[in-house]
Amino acid sequence: MNGGKTSRLLGRKMKIILAEDDNDMRRFLVKALENAGYDVASYDNGLSAYDRLREEPFELLLTDIVMPEMDGIELARRATELDPEIKVMFITGFAAVALNPDSQAPRDAKVLSKPFHLRDLVNEVDKLMAA
Repeated sequence: MNGGKTSRLLGRKMKIILAEDDNDMRRFLVKALENAGYDVASYDNGLSAYDRLREEPFELLLTDIVMPEMDGIELARRATELDPEIKVMFITGFAAVALNPDSQAPRDAKVLSKPFHLRDLVNEVDKLMAA
C-alpha cells in the first residue's frame, strides 16, 4: 500500500472529481485511481458533480462528455469558471466532440478516448497532475 499521490503544496492526497454516467465504468475508474493513490469523489451526472465542485476544490475534473442533465463539456466550462486552476480530462467514445473548437471545452483539456486500458488512464492522470 502506497501513501498516495500528494499535493506538493499541502502534503495531502490529490483530489479528483469524476463524472461518469456508466455505473460499471465509474466503479472501474474509481478503483484504478484510488489504487494509484488518488482521493476520488464520483458522481453519475454532471449536475451532481458541479454541486460538489461548488463546495470544495479539486485538482482534476475527470468527466465523460455525453451524460444526462449536464454534459461533460458544460461541466468542464463551469468548473473552470469556479476554479481556473482545475485540470480537466475528458473520457469519451466521442473524441471529435471534445476537440471541436465550437464546443467551448477548456482549451488545455486532455481527451482520453474509450476504450482505454486503466493503466493508460492512470498514466495520463499522473502526467496531467505533475504538469
